[in-house]
Amino acid sequence: MAILIQFAIGLVFGIGLIVSGMSNPAKVLNFLDVAGIPAGTWDASLAFVMAGAVAVTFIGFRRVLKLARPLFADRFYLPRRKEIDPRIIAGPAIFGIGWGLAGFCPGPALTALGFGSASAFIFVAAMCAGMVLARFIAQLPSSTRFVAPADPLET
Repeated sequence: MAILIQFAIGLVFGIGLIVSGMSNPAKVLNFLDVAGIPAGTWDASLAFVMAGAVAVTFIGFRRVLKLARPLFADRFYLPRRKEIDPRIIAGPAIFGIGWGLAGFCPGPALTALGFGSASAFIFVAAMCAGMVLARFIAQLPSSTRFVAPADPLET
């Protein structure tokens, strides 16, 4: 049953990405190019997509976290650490650079794979390589690495 619900949630998410235009890198890059505001080429529509997503998430989290435990897990996996370290600065910065260069982030890239997008395939392959590299770096001795090893669900 949990797999069916996860599939349905993923399907709704993917459809939302397609309908909103988030799986189109050109639309995303036009949104991220705020220098186009004076020329009138900036596409502000994704700001509404993000605002809607934040609103739904805000309401959903407030309701779900009132439960004793999730429906299909033994506990909630929430961040426990509160301090700001180099990982919390570097990770989002690298993510943002990649998003700005490619016009893809993970969800839309996986959705675009369904359309046979060559650029999405290249992006996903590079994304997987980056994940492997990050895991490798996390396992290096502390004196030679930049990031601390941790379970990504716990940080």
